[in-house]
Amino acid sequence: MYYLRLARGYRALDLARWLLTATAAAVVAAFLLRALGRALHGTEGNLERLLWCLPPLAAVAWFAAVAARAVPAQHPERITGLTAAGAGPTRIRLLVAGEIALACGLGSAVTLLLFLILRNDIAGPSLAPAVGMGVPLPAAAPVVLLAVLPLVAGVSAAGAIRLPDSLPGRPAEPARTRHTLLRVLLPAPVLLAGLGLELYGLRPDATDAERTLALPAGLPATSPALLTGWTLTAFALALWTGPLLALAGRLLALRRPAPLRLLAGRTLTAQARRLGTPLAVLTAVVALALVAWRSWARAGTALPGLTLVEGALVLACAVAALAARLHELRADRGPTLDALDRLGTPPGLLTGTVTLRALAAGTVLLLTGGLTVLLCPLP
Repeated sequence: MYYLRLARGYRALDLARWLLTATAAAVVAAFLLRALGRALHGTEGNLERLLWCLPPLAAVAWFAAVAARAVPAQHPERITGLTAAGAGPTRIRLLVAGEIALACGLGSAVTLLLFLILRNDIAGPSLAPAVGMGVPLPAAAPVVLLAVLPLVAGVSAAGAIRLPDSLPGRPAEPARTRHTLLRVLLPAPVLLAGLGLELYGLRPDATDAERTLALPAGLPATSPALLTGWTLTAFALALWTGPLLALAGRLLALRRPAPLRLLAGRTLTAQARRLGTPLAVLTAVVALALVAWRSWARAGTALPGLTLVEGALVLACAVAALAARLHELRADRGPTLDALDRLGTPPGLLTGTVTLRALAAGTVLLLTGGLTVLLCPLP
């Protein structure tokens, strides 16, 4: 009953978030059921197909976590009402996570229904192995497989919500805008280790026989040292996204800044901690897509259809997570914007600060993303 009343009060953004969650869950459920159908049909590579479902599953969990974290900031009246009704932090967290899990469950149920319809002698010869046509389907297999998706999304959503700062009547903890020294220095040894492994894999006496790791989706084979080194390098550059955003904000506010640079720099510095992770994830996804496209273009291979769908899903979840975080930050800055409006701040000044922050953040992303693509050892 709670979720029915909640759905009746959905705004356009809430409905878009719910539909995106359900659609992403339906696509991931289709990947999982395809792996199940192939396993029932007796084809090889079952473990590889199941592991291939992990990236979209992680993308849905990431989007669920970011979207659930933004709920208290976007709907403070909902949190106030639940608190007045006697709901504590744990119950509110479970209710928000239940909303995300329900959307994932409905999307998975629609996919399961289509899967069962296709198994009823409707699928053609090309789809018969993917749905396991002609092989008895254990009743518990699809249910257990699809229960993983709402469970993972719900747990991610519940763990991401920071309710002690959002509940009415509770003293809010001061927001931390500075990165600790460990947080700034930690990526350096990770980056050096990654570069060292890449140099070892690209040494002059290295042979093609060492490239024993076969990559999926038509990508060329590589060596474990090269792949591990590039992964560590990309991870270190992603970790540096937040500190570099804070540094860009401080550079904007150096010397005697004009109001435009001062507002843009201070805002970017304050938001760097919360904005760095979604931007780093989106940059990593785009960099990986560019590396794969470069490899396919050089080899002259066609784009695999399932890989294209999976990449589009991961990219859509990363973009939606960034949009949810930006909306959350804008909701948190509502009182500040109202105060500036009461002081008679020109609208052009606020628009200029947004543009300047976007240019500074884009420069940081071009630096980290460009280095991620350039340091990739794949041909």
